[in-house]
Amino acid sequence: SVETYGKHLSLTSMVMFGGVNINPQLKALKSRVDILVATPGRLLDHMGQKTVDLSGIEILVLDEADRMLDMGFIRDIKKVLAVVPKQRQTLLFSATFSDEIRTLANSLLNNPKSVEVARRNTTVEVIEQSMHRVPQAHKRDLLAHLIKHHDWQQVLVFTRTKHGANKLTEKLIKDGITAAAIHGNKSQPARTKALASFKDGSVRVLVATDIAARGIDIDQLPQVVNFELPNVPEDYVHRIGRTGRAGTTGSALSLVDDEELSYLRDIEKLIKRAIVRVEIEPGFVPPAKADLMSEERPPRPPQGRGGPRQGQGAGRSGSGSGRSSQAKPASASAKPAGGRSGAPGQSTQPRKPRPPAALFAGKPGSRGH
Repeated sequence: SVETYGKHLSLTSMVMFGGVNINPQLKALKSRVDILVATPGRLLDHMGQKTVDLSGIEILVLDEADRMLDMGFIRDIKKVLAVVPKQRQTLLFSATFSDEIRTLANSLLNNPKSVEVARRNTTVEVIEQSMHRVPQAHKRDLLAHLIKHHDWQQVLVFTRTKHGANKLTEKLIKDGITAAAIHGNKSQPARTKALASFKDGSVRVLVATDIAARGIDIDQLPQVVNFELPNVPEDYVHRIGRTGRAGTTGSALSLVDDEELSYLRDIEKLIKRAIVRVEIEPGFVPPAKADLMSEERPPRPPQGRGGPRQGQGAGRSGSGSGRSSQAKPASASAKPAGGRSGAPGQSTQPRKPRPPAALFAGKPGSRGH
């Protein structure tokens, strides 16, 4: 945005963030830099190496303050504030404005003035918000059905965990839908490539966790899907705020399992409006129970039974008092697999069958990474 809006100005700018080679940043810092856009961690790296001088800072901008607070970056921010000039202008931006953020602003800023462009913790009116009640085990198939049925070409999907993002991406690709995942375990180059592919249309679906999705800015993104509701209500505001920007319309759909209804109530309380409940349209056929079980748990490898137990040599004698010099041939009266041989007086009990895999996932746990 700095390059776009400042292309006719004689201002130089650079960006610095972690996860990439630091050498190009060191080279750029040797020249004049008027506007520096940085993440806290990499900025502290440069400060530690004395490769950046912040003594001439006139304006300091703290963007996405609520996200930095959630992610524990405030201590890093305070280290930066300690070295910039006292006489400066400081601007703090936040999509949500909780009491905690207000307290933070008062501690970091000097007699700050508040400017609000929307009511506190509200969602944009041009975003159509709706939800489907659907069991967790059916969500992947339903999402694939919706993408194909509505011919969605650009969809940002939020999951709560990194593992969930990977599994969903694999499922969509298996169903013939181009998809990519971004989360904390992905390298910065991999995330940059996935985002670029999503923006240029070569990937239809981008699956992201809340933290990995911070800073994503896509013009006219038409569709956001909450594959799982966030357990922090403010994150819902962040998620659906990726669509409906700059006056354009957008749609935010949530797939809600019964276990997530408490999260739904908290979200509706925060945004002070009810999310429209929509019945699943005809044409979607939930997967069979057997398909769900095979998808959730891969088949166990075949294991032979009736042979020697783990840690017991093949040549151990029946009395167990010593080892024979060679293995004994199997006798014709050997018991079938699963029974113990050489144990008189013991009855052979059949193994209890494994219980079937649950169709509903347990209550969601901690936030995604």
